[in-house]
Amino acid sequence: FLFLVFYLVIIYSDYTGYPFPTAPPVDPFAKIRVDDCGKTKGCFRYGKPGCNADTCDYFLSYRRIGADVEFELSADTDGWVAVGFSSDKKMGGDDVMACVHDDNGRVRIHHFYNVGQWAKEIQRNPARDEEGVFENNRVTCRFKRPVYVPREETIVDLHLSWYYLFAWGPAIQGSITRHDIDSPPVSERVVSIYKYEDIFMPSAAYQTFSSPFCLLLIVALTFYLLMGTP
Repeated sequence: FLFLVFYLVIIYSDYTGYPFPTAPPVDPFAKIRVDDCGKTKGCFRYGKPGCNADTCDYFLSYRRIGADVEFELSADTDGWVAVGFSSDKKMGGDDVMACVHDDNGRVRIHHFYNVGQWAKEIQRNPARDEEGVFENNRVTCRFKRPVYVPREETIVDLHLSWYYLFAWGPAIQGSITRHDIDSPPVSERVVSIYKYEDIFMPSAAYQTFSSPFCLLLIVALTFYLLMGTP
């Protein structure tokens, strides 16, 4: 009897032209919006002046959603991009969330704890609602993690303010390796998830004329040109 019912359903489906329902497609990764920076979310941009989430060397945003904080990360790399929460500006003893591009083309969120200069992966991962994509030689991801967590050394409470460490680099078979630059950028001051700012940090290539020596040289050359030669 069940076989007969199944056969009739198939005949009806073919006759009417309506196929059997299929699983809904996976939603594409929603593009990171930068026009919300400093308004409904906080942002850090590292790279060329005026860069956005698709063109900065490194980009991070954060915003509170109920009892969670949503993070968005993107970097010019085919390996991994991460943010660390630190009590100082130095690497070591830090809670780290990293988005890693594996050999299967997927981007997964991992939880690490910095032991000195080494990152040790922690099985307890506070990330949820995670999604990521690797496109145009960039690793981009979005995830949430709770604001409050039970007291634990490897997971910080985000309602407190921390220095944010920004890093990215290559990966080998889904495992992170050393970051791309020797001195990765770090937030100038501690970051509060209750305060939204849009902060730009020029990369090394755009810091040439910001040093005191270069500024003094520019002033001297300008004075020389204005005064003329004898």
